Amino acid sequence: MTEKNENEIVYEKKWYIIHTYSGYEKKVATDLEKRIESLDLTDRVFRILVPEEEVLEEKRGKMVKVSRKLFPSYVLIEMLSVKEENELGLGYRVDSDAWYVIRNTNGVTGFVGVGSDPIPLSDEEAQELLAKVGININGDTVEKEPRYNIDFKVGEKVIIKKDSFLDQEGEISAIDDVNGKVTVMLEVFGRQTPVELEYTEIAKLDY
Repeated sequence: MTEKNENEIVYEKKWYIIHTYSGYEKKVATDLEKRIESLDLTDRVFRILVPEEEVLEEKRGKMVKVSRKLFPSYVLIEMLSVKEENELGLGYRVDSDAWYVIRNTNGVTGFVGVGSDPIPLSDEEAQELLAKVGININGDTVEKEPRYNIDFKVGEKVIIKKDSFLDQEGEISAIDDVNGKVTVMLEVFGRQTPVELEYTEIAKLDY
């Protein structure tokens, strides 16, 4: 959103990132919401989000949905900003009162930016990040299938638990966290062959 007043000052809503102490993300978000409301800054600070997504995890033999922080120790804040030219080119300046309140909230270590100056996400960056938490840049909810929380990475050596390849070692070449599958390079008839498996059918090698 862009607005102009009679002095041709251009205001835009922009997303910023603040860094918090580990494990304080939700407390910081809750405290900020209360402070913004009580100090009547709701016309300058809008949405406050802890970036999370729903993932599927196996617990006691069942797949359950759990929330996972996308960026531990970070909180997103949508703020009213003044668009202006500076020595670095085009930039954005946040309201000083809002900056002070946010910066001095318990658990906040600072804004992501240059020195003490917050730098906003571009609209493209904000849209991509918000899509991961299931909303769009306008605040509308977006239907999003939960991904599987697969604790493996491409290139990792694993051992197979599936009967047909039991105890065979291989290397992960691809991960499909939408469908909960991994592709592992295994030796089949003397050749390295990609084999697709459920991620629950592999285990980390315990050297």
